[in-house]
Amino acid sequence: MLQSIPLEYYLVLSGTIFCIGAVGVLTRRNAIIMFMCIELMLNSVNLTLVAFSSFLGDSAGQIFVFFTMTVAAAEAAVGLAIVLAIFRNKQTVYVDEVNLMRW
Repeated sequence: MLQSIPLEYYLVLSGTIFCIGAVGVLTRRNAIIMFMCIELMLNSVNLTLVAFSSFLGDSAGQIFVFFTMTVAAAEAAVGLAIVLAIFRNKQTVYVDEVNLMRW
């Protein structure tokens, strides 16, 4: 007999993943790790959207997941291009050591 997983379990997992990503963005200074933490946060939002979509029996949340995945892919591509350009000029990917606004 199959039992479905309660919605609260998905929400707790999603909240935990989001908090790990938020702490990573706030504490890490490596730009690549910061982008990975932002990806974690976006994936936790995707998990929440799919969980509520399944719980409510509506496919709108799953459609929003495709838009979120598109934004995440664009963010990864543009972010990596920016990090590579900064690394070529400054020879570092640590955001504390890179200040492009300074004269």
